[in-house]
Parts: sequence; structure tokens; C-alpha cells
Amino acid sequence: MKVTKTQLEGVLILEPKVFGDERGFFMESFNQRVFDEAVGQHVEFVQDNHSRSTKGVLRGLHYQLQQPQGKLVRVTRGAVFDVAVDIRKSSPTFGQWVGVELTESNHRQLWIPAGFAHGFVVTSDSADFLYKTSDYYAPGFERCIIWNDDDLGVDWPSDNPFLSQKDRAGSSLRNALVFD
Repeated sequence: MKVTKTQLEGVLILEPKVFGDERGFFMESFNQRVFDEAVGQHVEFVQDNHSRSTKGVLRGLHYQLQQPQGKLVRVTRGAVFDVAVDIRKSSPTFGQWVGVELTESNHRQLWIPAGFAHGFVVTSDSADFLYKTSDYYAPGFERCIIWNDDDLGVDWPSDNPFLSQKDRAGSSLRNALVFD
């Protein structure tokens, strides 16, 4: 597995080895030992999620204040622009973001540790987005930072995304409850 560090400490791009021929391809999408070695610690996953969205749907920027979730994300059909935002006040990269294209053909995965907000926008006609989480979904602790927060300045590849009511009501980073 190829591991690429991003400018945000702990956020990693993981590229599994893909073996392909005229029949198709094979890849090991997850191996606990390889993953733990790549991230430098043991991470236990407790939940797998799968979403399907159409072009222009933006989900995020989500996080949980309690029961924070680390997420290992990937796309199995289509393409997304995936974003992680450092929301740890004590971090030297607080308020900074990284964006990565995840597609069915590049097979990239993004590891987003707890302490980051996460979101993505679909750039293909539709996309299947899979992710493993290190803690359970806890709706009472879920928070959302508005996708177009001026202080963050995320360079989304969409100016007018389709948002849920929850995501339209997200707060600015300035007004958000974040991690110490």
C-alpha cells in the first residue's frame, strides 16, 4: 500500500495495490495489520456506512463532539471531491483543510482521524461512497460546519451544491463547538 501524508497531521491518502488484467481487477480494500502500520496505531472500526448520491450533492462538513469518529473513506462507483478540516484548537493546522479526489478508478482511500470535520461533493453523475468509522454514529453529538464558510475557504468544485436542510443550517467555524 502506498501511503501519502497530507499537510494535515494524521490525514493520509492510502492507495492499495491493484492487480488488473482483461478480466477486471482485484485489490485488498482493507487489511487491519497493513492499515495499523500505515497510520502508526491500532484503530478499531465499529461501523461501515454506504451512501449513494447524485451529481452536485454535498454532504458535510460533519463531526461528532463526543464519540468522535475516525473515518476511512473510499468511492466504489463514480467520483467525489473529499474534504477534511482540522478542528482541533490546539493544532498548528487548526482551520486548515485538505481536498482529495476519490474515484472508482484511482482506488484511493482517505484516512481522517477523530478531530476533523469531513465532507464531500459528488463530481460524477452519481457516486457510491463507503466508509468505516472508529465509533458509532451518535446523532445527539453530531455537528456541522457550513460548507462555504469564508474563514475556511474550501475550494469546492461546485458553486451551487445540493444540500440537506441539516447541512444548510451548519455553523461557521468561528461559532462552532470544536475540539480543544
